[in-house]
Amino acid sequence: MKWVTRQRPQVDRIACPWLIQRFVDSDAEFLFAPADEVLAVAEREGATPYNVPDAELGHHSDECSFDAIVRKYDLASANPTPEHLARIVRGADTANHDLTPESRGLLAIAQGFSLAYADDHAELEAEMPVYDALYAWCQRQAGREMSPSSTRRAARTGLRT
Repeated sequence: MKWVTRQRPQVDRIACPWLIQRFVDSDAEFLFAPADEVLAVAEREGATPYNVPDAELGHHSDECSFDAIVRKYDLASANPTPEHLARIVRGADTANHDLTPESRGLLAIAQGFSLAYADDHAELEAEMPVYDALYAWCQRQAGREMSPSSTRRAARTGLRT
């Protein structure tokens, strides 16, 4: 399945592809388009738009697109870790940067990646391990710690633990 959002991604537009690929669609293809072309690209490519105004998988109230994906695909019902990670992402991606102690750090990391990479797909690929690591940390906080080998295996197979 194809997914499309605005080009020059930062927090939510990187976190969402990570979440989609790990929990929703391991074969997902991500497209980045100018903001005013996202919906046209979605229609032309048969892609699901996310993190754009008025999209189902967009910002609603105080929540960001990551929250919308967690909710739509019921990712937190059997495992609280996606919801914990969603709060960190929400704090980094919205004006509520102090929502969690980790949110400001994630924002700084995301902005740094955006500055370091000119190509959106290269940035996405490079930043995916950040979310693997943050997910493993959230697992540990929830008392669901994974061993390093199971974390790597889960990352390759979709982190469905």
